[in-house]
Amino acid sequence: MNDINQQRCGLVAVVGAPNAGKSTLVNALVGQKVAIVSPKAQTTRTRLMGVAIDGANQIMLVDTPGIFEPKRRLDRAMVAAAWGGAQDADLIALVVDSKAGLGPKVSSIVDVLKGRSERKILILNKVDIADKARLLVHAERLNAQLGFDEIFMISATTGDGLSDLKSALGAAMPEGPWHFPEDQVSDATDRMLAAEVTREQLYLQLHAELPYACVVETEKYEERKDGSVEIHQQILVGRTSQRAIILGKGGQRLKEIGSRARAELSTLLGVRVHLYLHVKVKPDWEEDRGVYRDIGLDWVD
Repeated sequence: MNDINQQRCGLVAVVGAPNAGKSTLVNALVGQKVAIVSPKAQTTRTRLMGVAIDGANQIMLVDTPGIFEPKRRLDRAMVAAAWGGAQDADLIALVVDSKAGLGPKVSSIVDVLKGRSERKILILNKVDIADKARLLVHAERLNAQLGFDEIFMISATTGDGLSDLKSALGAAMPEGPWHFPEDQVSDATDRMLAAEVTREQLYLQLHAELPYACVVETEKYEERKDGSVEIHQQILVGRTSQRAIILGKGGQRLKEIGSRARAELSTLLGVRVHLYLHVKVKPDWEEDRGVYRDIGLDWVD
C-alpha cells in the first residue's frame, strides 16, 4: 500500500452522448470489466462507479448513462442519473465518438457544461476508426465552445492514448486517502452485477429484435454451502410478443442467454454460478416505482 500522506483520490464524472464508448473507457481504465457494453446506444442505465489505480492515485470513475433528449419516464430517469453522476465531481470528462463526429446531442451537453465550475477535459474516443483529418477539427470546434483544460485522443478499445489519460486523471485528483480498498474495482454489489450481466446478454443476442422494453431483476442471490452461488432472475417485458422473442423456439434463446450470462458471472465472481431465468410480461413495468428502485434509478415525474 502506498504512503497515505502521498495518496490522491477523487471523482471523475464520465459524460457523453449515447454510444460514445464511456463504459468501454471505464473498463479499460479500471483494468477489468465493471460496466456492461453492447453496440446498442443507451446500454448504461444507472450511475456505476469503477475504481482505477494509478500509482498512489485512486480515480473513482462514474460511468453515466448517455445524455439524450428524453421522451418517456425511463429516459428521464436515465438522463437524471447521468447529470446526477456529475454532482460533486472533481473533474468532468466529456467523451465524444470521434468517428460519429459532432451533432446536436454533443452540443447540448457542451451547453450545459458551460455553466459548470469543475475542471473539464475532452476525450475524443475511437481514434482507431475515425477520420484522422477530422480529429483536429472536432477538437478545435469543441474547445472553441467550452475551453477544456486538456484534450486527449484515445481508443478505449485498442488502448491507444490510455496511459497518458490515466496518468493525467491521477495527477488531477486532490490529495487525500483512498476511499476504497486496493482490490475493489467497483461500487456495484454482486446482486446488481448479476442483473447487469444478464441484461448485457439480452442486448448482445437479441440486437434490434428487442427494444429497451425489458428490465432484469435479481430476485434471489444466495451462497450455497459448497461455495457456489444460486441466482434467480426475472426478466420483465411489456408485451407477450417480446416474451416470445426472448424465449425463442422451444426456449432455446433463453437457454443461450442464461448459459452465456452464467459463464460470464462465474468468471467475474470467481465461483460456480447456478443461474435461473424467468420471463414475465408486465405491461406497466416502466411505471412501477419498485422496478426503478431495484435497478438503481430515481423516480422522475
